Amino acid sequence: LTVSIGTTVISALVGTASAYFGGLVERTTLLIIHFLMVVPTFLVLALISNSAGGDWRVISLALIFIGWFFQARVIWTMALSLREREYVHAARYMGVRGMRIVIRHLLPNIGSLLVINFTLGGVAAVITETGLSFIGFGVKIPDVSLGSLIGSGANTITSAPWVFYFPAAALTLLTVSMALVADGLRDALDPTSAAGGRA
Repeated sequence: LTVSIGTTVISALVGTASAYFGGLVERTTLLIIHFLMVVPTFLVLALISNSAGGDWRVISLALIFIGWFFQARVIWTMALSLREREYVHAARYMGVRGMRIVIRHLLPNIGSLLVINFTLGGVAAVITETGLSFIGFGVKIPDVSLGSLIGSGANTITSAPWVFYFPAAALTLLTVSMALVADGLRDALDPTSAAGGRA
């Protein structure tokens, strides 16, 4: 939840602000985003987590740092069309400040996308942290993670298979249920959906 909230807030503000202000702000933001997109994020995460001793707070911050720019790129694309809408021009002509337009007019109109990003961001964070913990670079004892439980169970899968299967089943149910929640929220919030407002 911490990672999902952090990535959603940062990506929403950065993506919409860069689309609205344009010019140098937009070019600089896209340059940073495109640079970060080519960085081997999993290796960076593993190095940060290993140097921090598996502290979940550091891992959460690292996941936020490497997770916001993918979403910001998508939000920027959507906000490009919104900045040309009549209500945005009207607010600008009335003297409303730029960031107020971003927060009051642009963000609410991509709310359905932000809710979906928030839900799927939780899925991505769980899967990434599980992978790190499975190979020994994530959360470490005495803290507990599904990845560390699955890693421990993998060593005893022939003698005690339930040690592996129970956390693996919990991980599967968690990620599938969160994906279904995201799908339901999209149907409920997206006005272009056939079930818009009724799901």
